[in-house]
Amino acid sequence: MIFHSSFEYSYLLLPLIGFTIGFFASVLGSGGGFFFLPVLILLYKVPAQTAVATALAATLPVCIVGSLGHYRHHNIHKQIGIVFAVAGIAGAIAGAAVSNMLSSGQLKTGFGIYSLLIALKMMISNRRDRIALKKGEILPQADGSAIMKKGSFYGFIAGIVTGTFGTSGVAPVMAGLFSMRIPLKVVAGTSLMIITITTLSALGAHFFVGTIDLTLVYFLTAGAIMGSAVGPRMLDGIKTDKAEFPVRKWYAWGLAAFGILMIFSN
Repeated sequence: MIFHSSFEYSYLLLPLIGFTIGFFASVLGSGGGFFFLPVLILLYKVPAQTAVATALAATLPVCIVGSLGHYRHHNIHKQIGIVFAVAGIAGAIAGAAVSNMLSSGQLKTGFGIYSLLIALKMMISNRRDRIALKKGEILPQADGSAIMKKGSFYGFIAGIVTGTFGTSGVAPVMAGLFSMRIPLKVVAGTSLMIITITTLSALGAHFFVGTIDLTLVYFLTAGAIMGSAVGPRMLDGIKTDKAEFPVRKWYAWGLAAFGILMIFSN
């Protein structure tokens, strides 16, 4: 169901919030849904089920604009992206059904626990890879078999998360792509491609079973689209060879922080 909430002056901050999220989402390949959801629930007190569907609707334009920008700069690995996306579509449809079976409190707690688990996985993986590099070991990139296995697994989990929590499923996508050890810019571009497809699938399912506040979507996307257009251009001019480990580290800490906030917001 689609509806328009009444205008509130606090909504005037949403374009600025959207621009900031859209910019960093397009740079990191996160889509922004992971950050839209806590903003709507914690700052604007939007009911969890409505926040899930609304966050998905606000995420889609960011993903499309960011993906096109990364495509123009050759930052998308199509083979990996397709494997993730196909598995993600199935997961997204299943996740949308799960979302409407849970209470608001259960959604918040589930999202928090999921965030903490993914953060822990990324921290352990990051530490293991750094130690290996210090020892002079060469970290192998994923071959065709590993791409199929990891892409199908992480893609399906990403779809489930997208449909259930409305957060674009970026955490399992990023965890899966980082585990394949592809360049950071390609991780960002490929992630946005995957998230675009899974978000579209989940949004289609929520259109029939959820509620979307278009007023909030308008204000968020007004800034987010501009931010997501700027991000890929700036990333293309930055050397990211030495940035991967710090990005993985701080991304994991950010996931953990949001997870704790969601759990204790009940």
